[in-house]
Amino acid sequence: MLATTWIQIIKAVLLLTGCVFMAVMVLAEFGFSLNQLFTQAIRVHPSHVAIMSPGGLISDPVSAISLGLALVFGTAGLPHILMRFFTVGNVKAARQSILYATGLVGIGYALIVIIGFGTIALVAGNPDYHDQSGGILGGVNMVAIHLAHHVGGEVFLGFMCAVSFSTILAVVAGLTLAGSSAVSHDLYAHALRRGAANDREEMLVSRVTTIVLGVLSILLAIAFEKQNIAFIVSLTFSIAASSNFPVLLLSIYWKGLTTRGAVVGGSLGLVSAITLCILSPTVWVKILHHPQAWFPYEYPALFSMSIAFIGIFLFSITDRSAGAAGERDRYANQLVDSELGTPATWSAQLKVE
Repeated sequence: MLATTWIQIIKAVLLLTGCVFMAVMVLAEFGFSLNQLFTQAIRVHPSHVAIMSPGGLISDPVSAISLGLALVFGTAGLPHILMRFFTVGNVKAARQSILYATGLVGIGYALIVIIGFGTIALVAGNPDYHDQSGGILGGVNMVAIHLAHHVGGEVFLGFMCAVSFSTILAVVAGLTLAGSSAVSHDLYAHALRRGAANDREEMLVSRVTTIVLGVLSILLAIAFEKQNIAFIVSLTFSIAASSNFPVLLLSIYWKGLTTRGAVVGGSLGLVSAITLCILSPTVWVKILHHPQAWFPYEYPALFSMSIAFIGIFLFSITDRSAGAAGERDRYANQLVDSELGTPATWSAQLKVE
């Protein structure tokens, strides 16, 4: 956890620094005028002024709603982001961390507007970054790297390549740690062994899980090599929004949630999101080369999130076991703890104040 934290800290500083420099250099190319930047992007893009209108990425309201739900709520359900809450000492520190992180993310999103139009204006119309067939060298996923070379030369290109690698390393490290710990500690030690597993067994299961996740990730990366990274990210957000987010939200704000409802409902959201992703036009048609997709929309979050919430609700209210009754009785104390911290922590803070 400590090593992963430092990787993510260094990556975040380098990435934000590089993006700020790139955005400033793009604006410098156009006299720090957004109007000139947009005008040049419109001029060189094949769709011209249409790129300034909505509907270029999403053509129907259902897909727009699904993508919006995935991007907004999926962030809260990403495992390598959720695990960051294990690194803070109390509720106050967690809220401060969220405040700072939200501000940094907002800056990053604002920079993407400048960098995105900069790639259109400076890379899309530049023959130096195109192959003989007219396509972008290395594919569309390389446009930001080409922009770094254009505005900063070979040195800045090398810097952004190193930052990109560190970003991938940070995400992979976080996901691997979250996945291996969940399998070894939650599934194996508590669900399968009922608390009878020792540390050595948990560590062995964790290492095996890490290897399995690594091999599976490599195979999936090869299969999706030619796909647009932005679309793949939207799919991962859809899965997180459908499986983790409903359980997280209801566990905090609904006293009727039970373990059975959380497990079954979250599993339904996970399975439905993955299934609908596979049956979508992008995977079923473009990757698997079937003539027609079973699921007509590219983003499944609207449907899979609904399935998850309904499943959690139904399997919770129908759970009449003694364990479920105890979980409902403990909700009030859990709500106080989630808002103020553990009783020992917030009582000590009150005494100090």
